[in-house]
Amino acid sequence: MRTEFAQAMVRLFGTRSDLVFVTADLGYMALERVAETYGARFINAGVAEQNAVSLTAGMAREGLLPWVYSTAAFTVLRPYEQIRNDVCLHELPVKLVGNGGGFGFGIMGATHHCLEDLAAMRVLPHLRVYVPLVADDVEAVVQTMTADPGPGYLRLNLPAQLPGPVPPFATWRRLKEGKRGVVISTGPVVQRLYELAGEALFDELELWSVGVFPFGDLPAELLAGVRRTGRVVTLEEHYQPGGLGEAVAHALLVRGAAPAVFQSLHAIGYPSGRYGSQRWHQEENGLGGPLLRARLEDFLRG
Repeated sequence: MRTEFAQAMVRLFGTRSDLVFVTADLGYMALERVAETYGARFINAGVAEQNAVSLTAGMAREGLLPWVYSTAAFTVLRPYEQIRNDVCLHELPVKLVGNGGGFGFGIMGATHHCLEDLAAMRVLPHLRVYVPLVADDVEAVVQTMTADPGPGYLRLNLPAQLPGPVPPFATWRRLKEGKRGVVISTGPVVQRLYELAGEALFDELELWSVGVFPFGDLPAELLAGVRRTGRVVTLEEHYQPGGLGEAVAHALLVRGAAPAVFQSLHAIGYPSGRYGSQRWHQEENGLGGPLLRARLEDFLRG
């Protein structure tokens, strides 16, 4: 999605005069066109994410619209205090972009993975989190974040490749109907479910995707599916605490719509102590492949 993001930022530059783009010394083979377009408004802050966030907070105070781009783990975790104190507490329109959320950086290992960002960013005041699903979402997300007067965080990853038309980007999207269970996911990891297409298991599942946190009230169509099936499972490339599963469970309880069966499929980390591709990590964590199939079969039996 970083290519689509760079293209969206180039197009955005032609419509506004207040943009500034700050990178923490990365984005090569993707951001060259952005640098050419933005000129002096493209700043390489070096390997100094804390300084970059404080710098952009000052720019936002002066009426500019700054974007900060880095690896997701470095965008979120390294400058977390600056995001909290300098940006969110003052409700400044700094737009943070993290590439490679979840296991996105694969073989580079745990230091470059980001399995905590949804939880960390959801708890901050005034900030919205955006999680695109497919490549076409990125342009819509950039436009939405630009129009939002508060801070935002964009979690980029490899886009899902889904068959058929996908509804336009929204907080809630129903991707597929089903009769026996509701799956609520966030981000491109939902593609691993589509690899089960053609199996009876897949046909039984109603699929929803969450694109924005906080996600507000639950759609009436989703609640109808929960009441009809009595089963909900969440799927996320993120640790359980503070993630999608906990947010959905709370929303269902508040609405008095707790299902008879609720499961959370989430990242557990590194059970083998080894590193591999993003796909390999997903499968080791039960977010894809045979283990995902077995867990969904168990879910429908519950």
